Amino acid sequence: MSSQIDHLLSENRRFAPPEGFAAEAVATAELYERAAADRERFWADQARELVHWHTPFTQGLDWSNPPFATWFADGQLNVAYNCLDRHVEAGNGDRLALLWEGEPGDERRVTYAELTEEVKRVANVLTELGVGAGDRVAIYLPMIPEAVASMLAVARIGAVHSVVFGGFSADSLRARIDDAGAKVVITADGGYRKGKVSPLKPAVDMALADRNGSGVQETVEHVIVVRRGGNDVDWNPDRDIWWHDAVPAASADHEAQPFPAENPLFILYTSGTTGKPKGILHTSGGYLTQAAFTNQVVHDIHPESDVYWCTADVGWITGHTYVTYGPLANGATQVLYEGTPDAPHPGRWWEIVEKYGVTVFYTAPTAIRSFMKIGREVPQRFDLSSLRLLGSVGEPINPEAWVWYRTVIGAEKTPIVDTWWQTETGAIMISALPGITETKPGSAQVPLPGISVAVVDDAGEPVGNGNGGLLVVTEPWPSMLRGIWGDPERFVETYWEKFADKGYYFAGDGARLDEDGDVWLLGRVDDVMNVSGHRLSTAEIESALVANEAVAEAAVVGASDETTGQAVVAFVIIKQSFLKQHSPEGLAGTLRGWVGEQIGPIARPRDVYIVGELPKTRSGKIMRRLLRDVAEGREVGDTTTLADTAVMSVISAQLK
Repeated sequence: MSSQIDHLLSENRRFAPPEGFAAEAVATAELYERAAADRERFWADQARELVHWHTPFTQGLDWSNPPFATWFADGQLNVAYNCLDRHVEAGNGDRLALLWEGEPGDERRVTYAELTEEVKRVANVLTELGVGAGDRVAIYLPMIPEAVASMLAVARIGAVHSVVFGGFSADSLRARIDDAGAKVVITADGGYRKGKVSPLKPAVDMALADRNGSGVQETVEHVIVVRRGGNDVDWNPDRDIWWHDAVPAASADHEAQPFPAENPLFILYTSGTTGKPKGILHTSGGYLTQAAFTNQVVHDIHPESDVYWCTADVGWITGHTYVTYGPLANGATQVLYEGTPDAPHPGRWWEIVEKYGVTVFYTAPTAIRSFMKIGREVPQRFDLSSLRLLGSVGEPINPEAWVWYRTVIGAEKTPIVDTWWQTETGAIMISALPGITETKPGSAQVPLPGISVAVVDDAGEPVGNGNGGLLVVTEPWPSMLRGIWGDPERFVETYWEKFADKGYYFAGDGARLDEDGDVWLLGRVDDVMNVSGHRLSTAEIESALVANEAVAEAAVVGASDETTGQAVVAFVIIKQSFLKQHSPEGLAGTLRGWVGEQIGPIARPRDVYIVGELPKTRSGKIMRRLLRDVAEGREVGDTTTLADTAVMSVISAQLK
């Protein structure tokens, strides 16, 4: 099958950086020139400028055994020292590191000095429990300061953390603990979600017990429990330890020891399309370099003045790189919020922006579209004038959502950085630089300085400007994954086999290059539809639907069709403001015609279903495979990772 993806949607709006912003921006055009002149030297310079090395490196990239790379391998550093101690030693101990807001409204302000002391105590507790360099620690916590402290304490002693998102089930947790061979689990009694306490310790107890005949979990020796929810929990005195008993009693003296740059830092599991989850392995020196660099230049971080907020949970890669490691390595002040965007009211996020004077805000397109559904009157109740930069992460953002974000949240003045990257890449790969790039709504724009990407056909040949194909990374990068934990063959097969002759990393995403050579993401190649021989991107048809005044959000799938091979089936959520003034009667037919006008008859959906919600994971990703099940009349597959497992029952009932 051809990998060419037909491009049917055009976008002509352009937004230059505001003059005042450009004058003060961290990034300059010179970065591109330096990187183009000598890519490896460029990254070595960033590593020296942004990271403290206990033992300076003399080696840059070693690509002698592809696809297994090393960066700065003879250097030694301590990741936690870079995120904490050095800021205190530089006289910034009183600077706020975390502005924490609990869902019920409780708050904590944690300085760099206080966070450093807490991390030292936790490091001593872990050491006393026998955790050493290379041991694995599973972290299963809500978005509380202890989550960040736990990650940094594990890193401080050279151990490896595996953070498991607090929404995952006991079975998912068990699979990850077993695969990593974790020695200790750090959890909480529970955490707040939508006004209620969501229990966590009971799930840990279930995960460590006999699951489905697999026997009692054998590697975990201790469970450290933070008291957060106040919910009743069972207690095993031989295994379980209260955080509030152990951590304050531990010594606050702990000297950070250096570890090699390629010392494993964390394993983060991504759900494979089939089989067991993949444990993506990241190491220390290269990862921290690219995390700090991208946070600095893409989010334009001025640590002495900015209040930064990335809304991601630490259970996802975005929370690792742009909550824990990048901002703290840069000495930034950031907001940490425990709850959901709509609890206890739909304006909660904007209330927090106003309360803390947030200047840089980084969130997912699904969140933006959910706010579009509610309507602009909610954010307009709050003072958002502190915001000077907005960011988007997680999946392609529709042009109309991009413009709404800039107009309603950014008061028509803030630059937007739409970022493409993955768990596997470790850090941002493609994005505008906010003081430099003339942005286009919906485009990820260009690879960052020091990053090399291409859009190619199935043979690995560039498709050229104006065409679509497969997105590949053509040269190694510092924060690249170093493997799949315990499974090097799967690592090679999953990411490198397709273009092994060229040494390209294949991301699994489709993309196109516009006439200027800028990158537009077209979604997962698995989601591309083949309609009458035309390969159509779900992202473009969804963008066309969201461009209609009635539509807040859309998900498009390809369903089997006897005539055309596959047919376009759309599921759409209507804006509340539209429903206040119009009846939804006949809207499905109107939207079918709309797509035909916007893109062309070939993309017109066979069916348009108007729904109240879409099936999303707790990280905000739409699970299109479940919608495909519905569209093709199959029994709906596994829904355990959905934020609301009842959504599919409601959608299925609507279609009957």
